[in-house]
Amino acid sequence: MFASLRYLTPLAILAVIAVASLGGGEDSSPLRAYVGAHIIPVTAPEIPDGVLLVEGETIVTVGKRDEVAIPKGAKVIDLKGKFLFPGLVCTHSHIGKVQGGDSSSPIQPGVRVLDSIDVLDSTLEKARAGGITMANLMSGSGHLLSGQTAYLKLRDGVTVEELALRNEDGSMAGGIKMANGTNSIKGSGGSPGTRGKSAALVREQFIKAQQYRDKIAAGGDNPPDRDLAMEALVDVLEGRKVVHHHTHRHDDIITVLRLKKEFGFKVVLHHVSEAWKVADEIAESGASCSIIYLDSPGGKLEARDLEWKNGAELEKRGVLTAFHTDDPINDSRWFLRSAGLAVRAGMSRQKALEAVTIAGARMMDQEKHTGSLTAGKKADFVVLNGDPLSVYTRVLETHVEGNKVFDLADPGDRLWAEGGFGAGHRRLASGCCFYK
Repeated sequence: MFASLRYLTPLAILAVIAVASLGGGEDSSPLRAYVGAHIIPVTAPEIPDGVLLVEGETIVTVGKRDEVAIPKGAKVIDLKGKFLFPGLVCTHSHIGKVQGGDSSSPIQPGVRVLDSIDVLDSTLEKARAGGITMANLMSGSGHLLSGQTAYLKLRDGVTVEELALRNEDGSMAGGIKMANGTNSIKGSGGSPGTRGKSAALVREQFIKAQQYRDKIAAGGDNPPDRDLAMEALVDVLEGRKVVHHHTHRHDDIITVLRLKKEFGFKVVLHHVSEAWKVADEIAESGASCSIIYLDSPGGKLEARDLEWKNGAELEKRGVLTAFHTDDPINDSRWFLRSAGLAVRAGMSRQKALEAVTIAGARMMDQEKHTGSLTAGKKADFVVLNGDPLSVYTRVLETHVEGNKVFDLADPGDRLWAEGGFGAGHRRLASGCCFYK
C-alpha cells in the first residue's frame, strides 16, 4: 500500500495514512460477502445480481442474491453496479526482470528462471493493477531452450518463495521454455544457423534424455552421474513439465508438432502468428495455444501474417486457447482488452472470457485451484467497473486468495495503474519510511 509514498505529495501521503488507519487496505474479516455485483463465474452462467461468499482464502458460495444465505457476522461488501470476474491468468510474461539462459549454449534445461525473479519490481505491481492474479514467468526466446519457467501467484510477498506455486510434492511449479524460428537462429557459439539445424539440436537433446531416463530406470551398479539438464528434460518426457514453445510461422508450428509427436511431450504453442494457416493440424495434434493480439511493436518479419482471427479459427476447431501479454510487449495493465479484441475478430464471448482465465489455468495444470469463481477454489477475483469485454472497463480491485493486492481507490496503488513519477521504481524503495 505504501509502495510509492516517497513520490507522492504531502497531501497524498496524509490521505494514504488516513485510509490505513481506518483499516481500508485489507479484508480483515475471515468471512466476507460481496453482494449486488454482476458475477461472471466463467464456468457457470452469469449472475446479474449475485453473492460471492469468501472465507479466508477460499470461495464458499457463488449464487443469486435471493438464494444465498449470508451468515451472521459476515462482512458485507456492496458492489452494486460493478462486475465480479475471476482473476486473470497470463500464460506468458517477463515481469520481474526474469532471466534465463546465457550465451554459453543454445539449450539450457537446467536453468531455473525462478532464481532470477525480482518480486519487488514495479512490473508485478502493474500486473496486479491489470487484474492478473497468476502468471507464467519465462525467459526470452533467443535460445532453443532457455530454461524452466515459474508459475507465480501474484500474492503480496517479498520473496519468490512466497509467490511460487508448488506441485503436490512441494517442488516449484513451472514448465520449460523453448523456441524456434528467427529468434534462436544465430549461427555462432553453438547456436543454430538454420531451421533444420535448430530441430536437429533439439532432437539430439531429447534422445539423450531418453537414454538418461532408461539408464536410471534400469538401475544397476553404475548409475549415470546426476545431470540437472537431463532431469529437466526427463520431466518433460514424463509429462511433469509442459513445454511452452515460442513459434510464429506455419512451418515452425508444424516442426513443433512433429517433435511433440516424436517424443510425446505436452506443449502449449505460444504466439502462433500463423495458426490460422495450420489450425486443422494444431487441433489434430491436441496442442494448446497461447496467443497475443500485438506482437513486436515496430514489426517482426515472422509475425507479419499475424491475424486477429486466430482466436476464432482455433475456437472453431476446439483448440484450448488462452491469451498472454508477453509483457513488456503488451503492458499487463491492458491484458483484459485481449478478450474484447478477440470477440471483435469473431471469437465467442464465452471462449474469449475463458481465454483470460480458466484456459490459462488449465495450461498450467492449476484449474482445480483457480481460473473461475467456483466454490472450493481460491478466492482469486477482480472487481470491474463494467463488462470485461468493454474497452472502457477498468480494474478497480484485484484479490488473490482472498487478500486485496490492488485497490484503484488507494493513492499508492493508483500510481501503478496510471503511471507518473515513481511508477517505474521498485515497490520497496530505499529511503522510504513506509512499506507495503
